[in-house]
Amino acid sequence: MDCSKYKRVMLKLSGEALAGENGYGIDFQVAKNIAKEIKKIVDMGVQVGAVVGGGNIWRGRNGADMDRTTADYMGMLATCINAMALQDSLENLGVNTRVQTAIEMREVAEPFIRRRAMRHLEKNRVVIFAAGTGNPYFSTDTTAALRAAEIEAEVILLAKKVDGVYDKDPHKYNDAKKYKKLNYIEVLDKGLQVMDSTATTLCMDNDIPILVFGLDNPQNIVKAVLGEEIGTLVSKG
Repeated sequence: MDCSKYKRVMLKLSGEALAGENGYGIDFQVAKNIAKEIKKIVDMGVQVGAVVGGGNIWRGRNGADMDRTTADYMGMLATCINAMALQDSLENLGVNTRVQTAIEMREVAEPFIRRRAMRHLEKNRVVIFAAGTGNPYFSTDTTAALRAAEIEAEVILLAKKVDGVYDKDPHKYNDAKKYKKLNYIEVLDKGLQVMDSTATTLCMDNDIPILVFGLDNPQNIVKAVLGEEIGTLVSKG
């Protein structure tokens, strides 16, 4: 059995990751591929919490003419759809999974209760945290940082479209420089697009490292857990 660097992790996936090349909705083959990699780290004995964004279905900024609070609540509901899709993919592989939501919807998921979440993790169940923090004006990045602190995760595995943190958009600039390591203050001072400032500050205050890596290869989830040098590590430095 491979030796994991971590015992408990928080995996943060963007909603777009589930959309695959379609860019919208859920590509269930992509969800299955991600689930396979999560199963591998669960089989290593790693306890996994997860947060999935909702951008493949709805983004608050899409509702430019809407009340911001209403638009954000719609985004929270989108994360619940994604969480249930990922849960289904995991359970089809035999991985026991629970979805906990910050907004109660007992017919489809458990309400978020920290002690219950911890117990699920101790029983090697994957716990997917949905509906954000339950409050508007907070992103799923902040949700990942908050839940990571609450479940005492050792690291946030931040799976993105790019393979790390760059000084500028690598899709637009060929001379973009990739960072291997950064500290929280550098991320905030340089305005780097890692997580939003609230999430970054929360990680800094609770000393939770953030490993940013690309999900173009789902196997990077396993590599990250094994401690291989991929992506960009954000820590206190």
